[in-house]
Amino acid sequence: MEILLWLVPAAVVTVVAMLWVGWVSRDGRGEVDRDVAVERLGKALAKELPAGTRRTAAPARDRSTGIAVRPSHGSGAG
Repeated sequence: MEILLWLVPAAVVTVVAMLWVGWVSRDGRGEVDRDVAVERLGKALAKELPAGTRRTAAPARDRSTGIAVRPSHGSGAG
């Protein structure tokens, strides 16, 4: 049992962190009106990017099936 005593400080810190996060993130703190949030998002998306940057489309990824397939060697089996 004594060998597990080194876990006590980690457990205490974890519990304190959980309680602190629960207290900080409780309802009613910093709540923003939905319409205001949508308006802010629209402004941010419409904003022009700084000079020297450009938007690029994400490259099309080749879909992998997870199975390795070897190319066939020749038209017949023998």
